[in-house]
Amino acid sequence: MRLDKTSNPAFNDYFWENDPTASKKMSVTGILLKSLFSLLIVAAIVVYVWNLYISGTDIKWFVTGGMIAAIVLSIVISVKNQWAKFLVPLYAIAKGFFLGGITSYAHAKFPNLPFQAIGVTIMTFFVMLLLYQTRIIVVTKKLRSVIITACASIFIIYLLSWILSFFGIETFIWGTSWLAILFNVLAAIFASLALLLDFDYIEKHKNKAPKEKEWLATWGLLVTLIWLYVEILRLMKKLAIRF
Repeated sequence: MRLDKTSNPAFNDYFWENDPTASKKMSVTGILLKSLFSLLIVAAIVVYVWNLYISGTDIKWFVTGGMIAAIVLSIVISVKNQWAKFLVPLYAIAKGFFLGGITSYAHAKFPNLPFQAIGVTIMTFFVMLLLYQTRIIVVTKKLRSVIITACASIFIIYLLSWILSFFGIETFIWGTSWLAILFNVLAAIFASLALLLDFDYIEKHKNKAPKEKEWLATWGLLVTLIWLYVEILRLMKKLAIRF
């Protein structure tokens, strides 16, 4: 995959080969409905895990299991994109367990913080959509390359930090130092910018790609939105601890 194509594994030409013979085409409405359906699944699982936490159940394994399952499902979707319509709902369930855990922990220490993070995430989504639609920010090849390189670097840092944590080594990104906060700020900024690439690719392939590709578009948006929420929640939690 070329670095100037997209920031999201769901949005590259390998997955988005337009089929002129397909009777039904991908539409923005279809993507919206599937995205709302997936987000409702995520929300339902989050509420379920939250209730388990309140009742005293240890939800540690829900968090770890959800994160690992989401990674595995993402890899499978990347390889077998024709399975997306079956796997995307499972991905939403897995992410629901992961988000339910970190949201419960955050709310226990900082009441209502997750709700504020959700609000900021929604506002950011619509701001980025407005910036894209009004062409205040134009998605160029250079901008794509910068965003993709930054997102890939952030992902590698997270992956290495996660692996090192198994050996008792805690990297700076998990702390509340100013360096850790700066990292979270940068991660949140590039998660926001990644939305621009999602919007751009959807616009280019709407009414062209086959209808079933809507599930891949939904998956791409879920990946970016959930990442954005997690970064905002972590940033707000670190700021709350510092101040």
